[in-house]
Amino acid sequence: MTIQDTAARCAPYVLSMVRIVAALLFFEHGTSRLFGWPSPLPTPAPLSMYWFAGAIELVGGALLALGLFTRPVALIMSGEMAFAYFISHAPAGFFPILNRGDAAILYCFIFLYIAFAGGGPWSVDALMGRKINPR
Repeated sequence: MTIQDTAARCAPYVLSMVRIVAALLFFEHGTSRLFGWPSPLPTPAPLSMYWFAGAIELVGGALLALGLFTRPVALIMSGEMAFAYFISHAPAGFFPILNRGDAAILYCFIFLYIAFAGGGPWSVDALMGRKINPR
């Protein structure tokens, strides 16, 4: 068995691991924004742009960690990060390392990939028999 065979066999499980870790990190942003934990951020006004961002981070992060409704949730979260980058970071400068938008870009593209790849075998979607790789 070659390393390529091993990598191909393990790829769906690594996809699930990346999905879970990214989702839990995103969930943490939601708890910080809406509940001030573990990072004490100011609580946004209800129904404000930052409140909706926190709601997407909290609910989307939980759903994505479970792998439930993976594709639409990941697409919404990817869109939120694209929006966040262009609203909050890009006006501060062109280079992401200077405008502090590199995390938003990474989240955007990780979630975009997950929206296309699905949740992998370790997901509620897979347990419920939804297609993981439609072809």
